[in-house]
Amino acid sequence: MHHTQGQTGTKDVTYNLISVIYHALQGAETYSQYVHDAEQSGDNDTARFFREILQEEQRRAERAKDMLQQRLGQDKTR
Repeated sequence: MHHTQGQTGTKDVTYNLISVIYHALQGAETYSQYVHDAEQSGDNDTARFFREILQEEQRRAERAKDMLQQRLGQDKTR
């Protein structure tokens, strides 16, 4: 399998996984504030929606982290 390196000097897929983790966690942090805001205003339906997308971002970050760990482990054996 051939991997190219972008301008960062890091394999593109590795960089992309790191980026997904970063952005998913940033989104989760933002949605956490949205949950708080909706709860403060008594809007339980919207708070529930924000909690759902918060959890989706957390799952996305965890999945990308697992994939990154796998990738980094494979790179050590090459």
